[in-house]
Amino acid sequence: MGDATAVEEIKRTGAIGIIRIQTEEDLLAIASALHQGGLTCIEITMNTPGALRAIESTADRLPKVVMGAGTVLDGITAREAILAGARFLVTPTVKLDVLEVAHRYGVPAIIGAMTPTEILTAWEAGATMVKVFPASVLGPKYLQEIHGPLPQIPLVPTGGITAETAPEFIKAGAVAVCAGSWLVDKKAVAEGRYELITERARQLLEAVEKARLSTASGSR
Repeated sequence: MGDATAVEEIKRTGAIGIIRIQTEEDLLAIASALHQGGLTCIEITMNTPGALRAIESTADRLPKVVMGAGTVLDGITAREAILAGARFLVTPTVKLDVLEVAHRYGVPAIIGAMTPTEILTAWEAGATMVKVFPASVLGPKYLQEIHGPLPQIPLVPTGGITAETAPEFIKAGAVAVCAGSWLVDKKAVAEGRYELITERARQLLEAVEKARLSTASGSR
């Protein structure tokens, strides 16, 4: 169920860029920079002022980018994000009302969870993928242990992901990774150095691809 194109694109690229915006102008520049770096799946967090307008304007101006809404905490916010143009939803915790709205509108939902019970609960409730959060605290080994008994669940680690740490999560079984603060460096945004954001997007995608190739060759 849901936007098959959005799901396929997330799985194809193996990475989602998270933007926590300060102004709508910043957002468009950041999204454009990420897209120039090859990143096509971008999530805008809903706990940022102007997020809905930002999703709408970015989806309109960058049609090749799969726009999503992150930090969705309730069904009302989920519906507003979908109507604004969000093609996937992301939650930090197991929010079944968000999942219900996502299903109603045919939009993929990446539901946040930490424990094995939460992860399985989210999956059985109909999550398209499960966001394992906070990945920076849990680490790749934790993801590997979860992936062992639950290989059918597409896991997306989130929290503190960089081009340096992403490969270990991919090798541990992640279908994709979410990167935010490292990818969209606040200092670079403040100084208007969007080329740095473009370069980090390239680095992240290259790291994911190399890890996938390494995993594929190692399993033969």
